Amino acid sequence: MQDLDALLIFARVAEMSSFTRAAESLGIQKGRVSAVVRRLEQALGTTLLHRTTRSVQLTEDGRAFHARARDLLAEVQELQSMFAGSGAPLRGKLRVDMPTELAQSIVMPALPQLLAAHPELELELSSTDRRVDLVQEGFDCVIRLGPIIDETLIARPLGKLRMINAASPSYLARHGTPRTLDDLRTQAHQMVHYTPTLGARPAGWEYPHGEGYATLALPGAVQVNNVRTYHAAGLAGIGLIQAGHAALAQHLETGALVEVLPELRPSPLPAWLVVAHRRNLSQRVRAFMGWIEAVAGPYFE
Repeated sequence: MQDLDALLIFARVAEMSSFTRAAESLGIQKGRVSAVVRRLEQALGTTLLHRTTRSVQLTEDGRAFHARARDLLAEVQELQSMFAGSGAPLRGKLRVDMPTELAQSIVMPALPQLLAAHPELELELSSTDRRVDLVQEGFDCVIRLGPIIDETLIARPLGKLRMINAASPSYLARHGTPRTLDDLRTQAHQMVHYTPTLGARPAGWEYPHGEGYATLALPGAVQVNNVRTYHAAGLAGIGLIQAGHAALAQHLETGALVEVLPELRPSPLPAWLVVAHRRNLSQRVRAFMGWIEAVAGPYFE
C-alpha cells in the first residue's frame, strides 16, 4: 500500500505539474510529497521530474513511468470496488467541475441527499464557466455544455439542456413584448451579449430556421463573460437573454423574468459527462455520474 501511495502522489504531481497543488489536492503536506517522490526516484534509479523554481516537468523516463503508473492505479481502483454492490456507500475524495449554471440550479439543491446517503464521500466541486484541463487540474470527471472539442476525452451524453428566451417586466414595459421575429427589429429590442472572451464578436440572437438554427444580429450595450452576471443583466432589465430553463425557473415563478417567443427557443445545449481516460471510471465516478443523470434528467430533453 505504501508503494501505491507513492505512485498516487507521483501521478498527481505529474498531472498537476506542481508539488504544491498536488499536496493541496491530496490533503497532505508539500514536504511529504517531495520526500515521497525523491524516495521513489532513488528506488527506481532514475530522475522522473525536472524541477525548476517555476515548473515541474516529466523527464522521458518520467513520461513512460507515469503512463504505466496511471493504468496501474486505475486497475487498483477497479479491484477495490469490484465486489461492492451498486448500493454500497461511497468513500474517499471525488473532484468534479461543472458549469456554474448547473451547479447552482440543479446540483446544489439535490446534494444533501447524496451526502446523506454517502457520509464518507468527500466532494471537491469546482464551478466555472471555462473549460478546465481534467488531467492538469486533477479532476475525476467534469460536466460540459456544448460541443466536445478535445477528441481524446471520453464523453458520455447527459442530454440537452432546455434553453429559453427571457426578459424582465421592466424591460418589456419599455420595449414591448415581441411576438414574432420581426418584432425584435421593429420594436428596437436589445440583447445582453454573452461571450466566453470579452471583446469577441457576439453570436447574436439564435432562433429555429428550417431544420436547424440561425442567428439574428441584435444590438446590445452590455457584453459579459460570466453566466450569473448574464442572468443578473437580464433581471436588471438591460436586455433580452437566452439561457437554460433550469437556472431561470425560480425567476419565472416569481415573475422577475418572463419567457418571450416560446415558439422560437434557441437550440438546446448538449450536456456531457467527461473523463480523461475510460479506466478512470472508479466506483465513485460511476456512482456520481449515475446520480447526476437522475438529478438532471427533468431539466434535459
